[in-house]
Amino acid sequence: MRKYDVYGTKQKQEAALSAWAKQNNKAEYAGLSNDFSHAYDAWMPFEKGRVYYEEGLAGSGPRYASGPLLYRFAGRLERIERMLVRTGESQASLRRDLEALTKDRTTLLTTLNRLSEQAMMAQVLKAYYTDIPADQQPTQLYANIKRSFGDLKDDATYKAYIGSVFANTMILDDAKWNAFVANPDGSVLQNDPAYALNKAFRENWMRVKPQYDMFNTRLAELSHLYLKGSLEMNKGKALYPDANSSMRTSYGKVASYRPRDGVRYDYVTTASGILDKYKPGDPEFDLPASQVEMLRKKDFGPYSDAQRGDLVVCYITTDDITGGNSGSPVLNANGELIGLAFDGNYEALSHKINFDKDMCRTICVDIRYVLWCVDKLGGAQNIIKELKIVK
Repeated sequence: MRKYDVYGTKQKQEAALSAWAKQNNKAEYAGLSNDFSHAYDAWMPFEKGRVYYEEGLAGSGPRYASGPLLYRFAGRLERIERMLVRTGESQASLRRDLEALTKDRTTLLTTLNRLSEQAMMAQVLKAYYTDIPADQQPTQLYANIKRSFGDLKDDATYKAYIGSVFANTMILDDAKWNAFVANPDGSVLQNDPAYALNKAFRENWMRVKPQYDMFNTRLAELSHLYLKGSLEMNKGKALYPDANSSMRTSYGKVASYRPRDGVRYDYVTTASGILDKYKPGDPEFDLPASQVEMLRKKDFGPYSDAQRGDLVVCYITTDDITGGNSGSPVLNANGELIGLAFDGNYEALSHKINFDKDMCRTICVDIRYVLWCVDKLGGAQNIIKELKIVK
């Protein structure tokens, strides 16, 4: 971002649009920069609270399926509460939901790391109290924590509170859970500490969410106008396309690159590099014994690269890539599948805002390595026989 002065570039683009709009009497575009500023100014006092809530607890923001597992599971009980307090609700629906939750609860109990989750939730709650304005907090929850567990500035208070939640919630207690499933009761659910914690923050967020929705609606309107104005101002010029949520095709070539003085990255990596990184017992770099043996013996079958005398694993291209493209097919000029795109290089981190044609690279797994894994490592020759393999 700093290297390419992205901020300065964007400012110049906005200034150019404003100047063009004034010169050409395009009133709808002339005040866009101020309109954007007003929209952001109105929302920004609430943004930190949104980030803390969505990323720290709910795990519901873009790509954030990452909130504490117990907190997120407790949130799924909101539907159960609605069923219990609403008259005329189908008992069959309630039973189906409870059966599904019971099944998922078994998974929760096997995957939950209690020590780390308790530590994480305690820190998030303290940070929320410390960093978020008081009028944006679930104040009754914090008042209850203070009354029962101590000073809200003290780490020990939150550790004690979260410890109590874990110790007393029916979600983590087989006897309590089974009793609730056998005889669902709204008051029992509402008094469950994990559910009460989730509900307090969820209802607190719902007080703010209408403003967030208004902000996003306004942002969409202004962004539409900004793009419309940019297209008018740059009529006839080639602009980088906005293909979000649609199919896209990128064209490029296989190519090495030099990110800085004295450094050159080759356009391929090979099986030798896999062995270089191999660390027995390491969760990231361990390998099946059969794979290590075959790689050391150079048992590459027909998939070896003749030029290198090795098995090519990955290669880089000058194509563009963004979130959601992972697994996309990479085709050669003949329309033949030569790999799968799955990542970008370090120097391309700013590409969503500023694409650098010289430094941005897409990292692809070579189709020969895929075939080797299917054929030699996996022993699935039946799949290989179904394919038309071009050599």
